[in-house]
Amino acid sequence: MATSRTVSTDRTVPSGPAPGPAPQQEPVRNGRRELLAGTVGGVVESFDWTIYAVLAPYFAAQMFPGDDPVTKVLGAYLGFAVGFVVRPFGSYVMGRISDSRGRRFGLMLSMVLISGASFLIAALPGAESIGILAPLLLILLRLVQGLSMGGENPSVAAYITETAPKRLRFLYSGISYGGIIFGNILCFGVVTVLLTVLGEEGVADGGWRIGFAVAGLLGLLSLWVRRAADESEEFTRSRQETDPATDRAERRRLYKGSARNMTAVFLMTLGVTVSYYLGTTYLPQYAENLGLTSGAEGTGAMLVPLLLLIVAMAGSGVIADRTGPLNAFRTGVGMLAVCTVPVFLLMASGALPVWVATLLQFICLAAPLALANVLFARLFPVRIRVVAMGLPFTLGTGLFGGTFPLLAEALTARGLIDLVPWCAVAAAVIAFGATFLVREPADEGAVGD
Repeated sequence: MATSRTVSTDRTVPSGPAPGPAPQQEPVRNGRRELLAGTVGGVVESFDWTIYAVLAPYFAAQMFPGDDPVTKVLGAYLGFAVGFVVRPFGSYVMGRISDSRGRRFGLMLSMVLISGASFLIAALPGAESIGILAPLLLILLRLVQGLSMGGENPSVAAYITETAPKRLRFLYSGISYGGIIFGNILCFGVVTVLLTVLGEEGVADGGWRIGFAVAGLLGLLSLWVRRAADESEEFTRSRQETDPATDRAERRRLYKGSARNMTAVFLMTLGVTVSYYLGTTYLPQYAENLGLTSGAEGTGAMLVPLLLLIVAMAGSGVIADRTGPLNAFRTGVGMLAVCTVPVFLLMASGALPVWVATLLQFICLAAPLALANVLFARLFPVRIRVVAMGLPFTLGTGLFGGTFPLLAEALTARGLIDLVPWCAVAAAVIAFGATFLVREPADEGAVGD
């Protein structure tokens, strides 16, 4: 233990200029506040997205006019679909804000819009009170959320890429994207509580509004957490004061130089998003269609695999930090291409319980899902990072992920249910091939290495 010593004031001081004050070292940042700020946004994003889809059959009767219950439910799902449609546009609009005003500003703005829209949906009068305005306002609010969510994930990806310690960058990527999985779990937990306490009639009679109020509160919590986070230093260093014409010309040059990587991100996203929606969204329905489980059993069987998926994603991040992200991503999509059909065949034959098949599918999915955010963001210069990553990412998710359950149901209706896992295999093969398109930029500072 160090002890203090008193220095005599009459000691002879060597002649010469007095040394200046020792330079203060910048504190080493561990990025944990920034990681928390990014992760809570993922929880809110997935909760808001899922709560609408799960509660749509319950609020449709109140929010949509008419006498046909099927038409009302279809109208409610239309509101879900438009969110996917506008997400690519949102990734551009919100991405431009994040690329020009800062990551923290973009993340704060997205949470304000998401949580505000959720509160407004919770308080929105029904069709009996305001007629056709009820569904129109509902869809308008979903458009706002879709625009905001289109920029949320790419902004988080850029933020984590630029603030995480280099040696933990992909661990942080896995943890931050795990927030999306946790948001799904939390959403199903809230809906289960509502149905248990209020019953289906109570939820349909207005209890569904509680779900959207919870979504709004989660958004406020995320906003509070993000206020304590700092701006990305890498973004701050990259800012240059230039006239608008020069800035536009430079951005065009950067976008042109990034076209190949944007194509690779689109194709790699295709493989990940199809397997994600197959495993996390459609697998319970697939098992029910085969008579292996009931709807409630299939949904309940997802809980443990989803929790283990979060752990596997963090583990994949640790491995990628040591072996390299592209190789780990390539191994994951390769496993999806090889293992998906055998796992589903064994499940269909009864050789594997549904929860075991789900877990095996998630193990294969863990690395691509965990690494995609930061891996993709690193491929682009800081000045265009959010837009350049976000556009191909949201396009791939919307075109192939959001439509996959519809495609799977259409195949099942035609007696072609065996083709469903083969679709995921085809997407994984495309993603595997796309990894060889990736070109690391020559300027390592642009990639954040």
